[in-house]
Amino acid sequence: MSFTFTKITTVSATLAALLMPSMALAERAGLPGTDRPEARGKAIAEITDATNLGFGDTTSEMEMVLTNANGDVSERRLRFNTLENKDVTDGDWSMMIFDDPADVAGTAMMTYAHILDPDEQWMYLPALKRVKRISSVNKSGPFMGSEFAFEDFSSQEVGKYSYLWLRDEPCGEFTCHVIERRPLYKHSGYTRTLAWTDTTHYQSRKVVYYDRKNALLKTLTFGDYQQYLDKYWRAHELFMENHVTQKKTLLRWEDYAFRTGLTADDFTQNSLKRAR
Repeated sequence: MSFTFTKITTVSATLAALLMPSMALAERAGLPGTDRPEARGKAIAEITDATNLGFGDTTSEMEMVLTNANGDVSERRLRFNTLENKDVTDGDWSMMIFDDPADVAGTAMMTYAHILDPDEQWMYLPALKRVKRISSVNKSGPFMGSEFAFEDFSSQEVGKYSYLWLRDEPCGEFTCHVIERRPLYKHSGYTRTLAWTDTTHYQSRKVVYYDRKNALLKTLTFGDYQQYLDKYWRAHELFMENHVTQKKTLLRWEDYAFRTGLTADDFTQNSLKRAR
């Protein structure tokens, strides 16, 4: 997902306060001019998206903890790099590089996110010493044995979905907007997702996924948010639970750095091969 790496694609009068501090956003929770559930849902998505504009690029490290149905645990270490795409008609770029354990070290995945066109994704497999393009019709499969699908690691661009505001309700210490999102792009593994977004900072708190048969599939929860550069919020813990397989995956993020000087040259197939 690139879970918070999104970009606004449209601007309306409703979003006049988008770049105000989060308290001002909270004061606008009434979202005037969005009486229709569809318009309200999309406005909430756009406000959420706008809180992340201008981040430039980020680097971070991540621990991936896999737990199977029997409770057996395995761990992996990796790095995650992201480049904001200045083209508002397209999505951000990202790269994940596995460092540990030895059997996956050097494996890397690169994603060019798009809006409605299929995302482009490639994996470098060190055992084969080659880059493999991931088919656009196979992105609902599990990524590296985790409960995250390939499509979950693509930036969640606003234009990828239709929206429907359902209700506001308490969620932990916050109040959250509850939004139904339906993918507009082809080959998604989901018919819909339900997303909980807090009304204070406009950050994701929970997402519930429904499979192609519209049956409950899995739940993602976000925790340990920290703010960077007095603006950008990042969740340092993402926990995905698969209700069908009973498997779980925890992503624990560390050492975020912003505006490190990454460029498009760091997101090519050649750089994917050299990422190790």
